[in-house]
Amino acid sequence: MSFFNPIYSLSGFIVGLLVGMTGVGGGSLMTPLLVLVFGIHPVTAVGTDLLYAASSKTVGTAVHGWAGTVDWRVVGYLAAGSLPATLATIAWLTWLGRPSPQFAHIVSFILGIALLLTAVCMLFRARLIAFAARAWGEPSARTAAWLTVITGAMLGLFVTLSSVGAGAIGVTVLMLIYPRMKVSRIIGSDIAHSVPLAFIAGFGHWLNGTVNWPLFLSLTIGSLPGIIGGSLIATRVSDRFLRPALAIVLLLVGAKLVL
Repeated sequence: MSFFNPIYSLSGFIVGLLVGMTGVGGGSLMTPLLVLVFGIHPVTAVGTDLLYAASSKTVGTAVHGWAGTVDWRVVGYLAAGSLPATLATIAWLTWLGRPSPQFAHIVSFILGIALLLTAVCMLFRARLIAFAARAWGEPSARTAAWLTVITGAMLGLFVTLSSVGAGAIGVTVLMLIYPRMKVSRIIGSDIAHSVPLAFIAGFGHWLNGTVNWPLFLSLTIGSLPGIIGGSLIATRVSDRFLRPALAIVLLLVGAKLVL
């Protein structure tokens, strides 16, 4: 691959545009695009996308931190679960050695499951939250803390293996655990937590040789203006139709990877 590929940059721009317009995690769109359209090895696609996501979400964390919409206590609970799970998963990947075709199939399957869960969270988030409120109510502070740590551990596993899950899935679960917390603080806390998670997972993939740096550079060059442009026009596009349409796309792509 050459040092710069305009086709990948165009793809990064389109994904960045959609992320800026809808808030859907870039991994949900970029990783399956790399695997299904461009034929990138699933493990390499995941590793490259993790570092790409970490760099782009650093800016989002700075913005949310400046605005005071990050609950660092929640971030700490998430990290207490996700970082050990991420390190353990990276150690397992290192022990496996060079990715085999069988392991590539496993990663594709896990990616498909993560996409299906993301789509369900996008389509039925309000109903899930309403059902949980009726069924269980608000958990105690101690229970909420343990549930957040467990959520972090699950996200660490999913994100390290698929680069998907820290966005729609994480936000939905946090809304179930903290129903009284403002949505802006939940989103800000989720983004802040996803930065060290993605950096550590991506660094582990780099040590294992499953990061494509020219691909990373090409995607980043295209995605940054895409995210800025998408954010600027977000208020002019109806989220009522765009997010369900994207969720349906994720359902179809997830089903293709699983079946």
